[in-house]
Amino acid sequence: MITKSARKTVPKSGQLRVGFQGELGAFSQQAIRQLLGMRAQPVAHQRFDEVFAALKAGSVDVAVLPLENTLAGSVHENFDLLLKYPFEITAETSVRVIHNLIAPLGVTFRSIRTVYSHPVALSQCLDFFAKHQQIERIPFYDTAGSVKMVMEQKPRGAAAIASELAAQTYGANILKRGIEDDRQNFTRFFLLEPAGAKPRSIPGGASNPWKTSLVFTTKNVPGALFRALSALALRDLNLIKIESRPLRGKPWEYLFYLDLIGHRDDKNVRNALAHLSELADFLRVLGSYRAA
Repeated sequence: MITKSARKTVPKSGQLRVGFQGELGAFSQQAIRQLLGMRAQPVAHQRFDEVFAALKAGSVDVAVLPLENTLAGSVHENFDLLLKYPFEITAETSVRVIHNLIAPLGVTFRSIRTVYSHPVALSQCLDFFAKHQQIERIPFYDTAGSVKMVMEQKPRGAAAIASELAAQTYGANILKRGIEDDRQNFTRFFLLEPAGAKPRSIPGGASNPWKTSLVFTTKNVPGALFRALSALALRDLNLIKIESRPLRGKPWEYLFYLDLIGHRDDKNVRNALAHLSELADFLRVLGSYRAA
């Protein structure tokens, strides 16, 4: 029987405990390595909300979570959870998503009839499935979790789509590498820490520009968003992302998430935020950190 259980990893004493969603070998674990190095101890959780709850409870020291993918778009659940918890974004990284066809040792490609993976991963390999129509796609809760299941249960003629790290983690064999449709497939990950944490120095990122993320709401009146954004434009700030999310409890009203280049302590950013706070009903800075 196929289950969705996510095993909690027991951290070693003295290591930084890093919460993430998925199983060991997930792309999130690659993000952890890029952000914090090999010594950080990944702590797996099945759901995103469990990661946030673990960070709040102190059972992990920090968390690494995906915020958006260049093909699939934003992870809306994590945007909503960012608003719910008082955490600080202290770093970001970008992971190149390479999908591999993975199976137990000794299993040949010609014998594959079913492939398990996360629905997003399956949808990013449509050209592969169009070429090999004898293979059935079966959605699973996690990319690395699908490799773990295939290796533990060994369903006949089954393989999984996941990262090279997942194959290494579970001792599996990569039958085909890079089967994704689009090579420009990247996922952006945030490092989250308790409120008041300072930005982290990430390998190779010391010369990168500062980036600030924030969220705000405006009055539901004509021109409100234009006036809010003018607080940034008047200071010549480079706005590199804007996204709206429904404001719960207020139908047809929205939260606006922004990323801009600059640190919140820079004079022009500080003045822009002060101006924006006068125009917005709600404003919260989510963090200033080095751009990936």
